[in-house]
Amino acid sequence: MKKIKLMIEGMHCASCASNIERSLKKVSGVKDANVNLVMRKGYVEAEDSVTNDDLKKAVSRAGYKVASIENA
Repeated sequence: MKKIKLMIEGMHCASCASNIERSLKKVSGVKDANVNLVMRKGYVEAEDSVTNDDLKKAVSRAGYKVASIENA
């Protein structure tokens, strides 16, 4: 298991954060996802098989952009 922190751009309401969370949780191997609107950050707990690219695509599918990714 690994923990990843995402900096997310483009959120402006609680619904935005909720949509991103839902999209991240659909990624195979993601155990938990939390998105904080005020901090513009997302926290993901995932299996080692999940790549940063998988997470970027999930955020992109929801209509937002990942500014940076780092291990938490």
